[in-house]
Amino acid sequence: MSDLPVYLIANLDVEDAARYREYEKGFFPLLKRHGGRFVTYDDAHQTLEGVAPRTGRIVIFQFPSEEAARAWYEDPDYQALSEHRRAGTRLHFLTLVHSLPPRPAA
Repeated sequence: MSDLPVYLIANLDVEDAARYREYEKGFFPLLKRHGGRFVTYDDAHQTLEGVAPRTGRIVIFQFPSEEAARAWYEDPDYQALSEHRRAGTRLHFLTLVHSLPPRPAA
């Protein structure tokens, strides 16, 4: 695994706001525990070309490495917390996107 940053992109529909708020309350401390950083979210994203992702919220966050992202996802505390997300949303996808490696100097 590489030490390059990775991004996680989630697309979900919030169906039970109270359950999702329970998830959000515990999300940020667990994200920080694994070196993660919240980037942004958007409930009104726009697709300029191609097939649009499903409607709903797009959330983007970053980890310093794939190893850190996987440790976050596999953390038993996160898995327990994610039951609130699973109960309160319909997840369309959670995708891991790798950074490009540094380019050699010309």
